[in-house]
Amino acid sequence: MPAITRRAALGAGLATAALLPGRRAAAQAGWPNRPVRIIVPFSAAGTTDIVARLLVEPLTARLGQSVVVENRPGAGGNIGAEAVAKSTDNHTLLMTTIGTAAINYGLYRTSMPYKPEDLAAVSNIAAVPNVIVAAPQLPVGTLQEAVALAKQRREGLTIASSGNGTSLHLTGELLKQVAGIDLVHVPFRGSGPMLTEVIAGRVDLAVDNLPSSLGHIRDGRLRALAVTTAERSPAVPDVPTTREAGYPGLDATAWFGIQAPSRMPREIIQRLSQELQAIVRDPGVRAKIEEQGARPVGDTPEQFATYINAEIARWGEVIRKANIQLD
Repeated sequence: MPAITRRAALGAGLATAALLPGRRAAAQAGWPNRPVRIIVPFSAAGTTDIVARLLVEPLTARLGQSVVVENRPGAGGNIGAEAVAKSTDNHTLLMTTIGTAAINYGLYRTSMPYKPEDLAAVSNIAAVPNVIVAAPQLPVGTLQEAVALAKQRREGLTIASSGNGTSLHLTGELLKQVAGIDLVHVPFRGSGPMLTEVIAGRVDLAVDNLPSSLGHIRDGRLRALAVTTAERSPAVPDVPTTREAGYPGLDATAWFGIQAPSRMPREIIQRLSQELQAIVRDPGVRAKIEEQGARPVGDTPEQFATYINAEIARWGEVIRKANIQLD
């Protein structure tokens, strides 16, 4: 298990005051005693929502209480995340993401409605690789060729994302930084319209979560240049990683986990984490996660907290270098 420093614990919302006797008793007195809510801070049918709903049935069975998903989209996920951060009922959880738990702290520097210490890490559930794709009309077959073409063209190349400040946007910014190239960012409202424009050849490149591009890659409407993970994805085993393409600094994974209000008693957080880890180990659940093009994770609060803290620092630096701010 990775060691966790006090600073890291504070950054991920794990360092709390010693439990008062009343809180400790509440944690041990038959929790949960009413339905448990998982707030998804994005709209229904997206990857965050899909992963959350995979947990509902098995978590209901293990807790002996109904588990329900509630969608609260808006402000890049901050509306839903703030609701959980301020919750006091011990029955409200957050389906968190790389955005709500890490990236947004750098993007919304003056208007962020909650702090890292307001949310406690419970368990990381799934990791989704990003993929860099090219329009079929673009005369490149590899990421190296795309970088070379961007350097040759005075105006560079265009690169699309599903929106300003998303992990896809920042993966494109990271590509610019590690490859030393000029790319013109073209933001869209979601992956659907973005991919339509790339397939039509009106945008040169795009960064997307692998699940939403997978069908287009397989039928040849998009050309996959690289996945942004340390290892190749079983879903597209012939597509090299960014490390294999010569850009070891271009690792970017979208991830989806569970956080809780930091005031939630520690015993409850530990119980939840143990149940979630068991769920993710279940072969049926693992298969469903993998069907989405994702990798099952299932880790401890300490491991997830360390990871979150590192992601806050890492993406904050990318945002600073790219001079991006959304408030």
